[in-house]
Amino acid sequence: MPRRKGISPVIATVIIVAVTIAVAIAVAFWMTGLIGLFTGTERLEIVSIDVDPTTNAWRLTIRVKNTGTVPVTIDGIYINGRLAASYDTNWQPVSGACEAMSGLSGDSRVNPGETKTISFQLSFGGNCAGAKLNPGVGIEVKLHSSGGKEYPKLVVLP
Repeated sequence: MPRRKGISPVIATVIIVAVTIAVAIAVAFWMTGLIGLFTGTERLEIVSIDVDPTTNAWRLTIRVKNTGTVPVTIDGIYINGRLAASYDTNWQPVSGACEAMSGLSGDSRVNPGETKTISFQLSFGGNCAGAKLNPGVGIEVKLHSSGGKEYPKLVVLP
């Protein structure tokens, strides 16, 4: 009877372990990519806030860019920590929070990669969240998203 030769049990075990590790790494990379598709990041960047003086007010124009991977809906504008305007189907000032605010306009939904603007006016000498609005006064403008994140920016009125 002729003697057959094959690989030793040690070599066979090493090959099985190597193949198992390679398959486990491939599955891990695949799952990471799959999870990345279902979970997105909300990231809004306030690109600029332009403050233009008019006859009796300042016109504030806020430019925002969505640098995340999911659409962001801005549902509130806070001034000095107080909700000054909210968005339902359009922008509405919150009564008693900032009587100096008027003329709200702009889109509240920002898709990934898009840049949008929101603008409003603040009256000279008006009261907004407990601050008297005069030249040289700094105010904090904060955008609040429906995802619960806040994006603040400090502005000094010229």
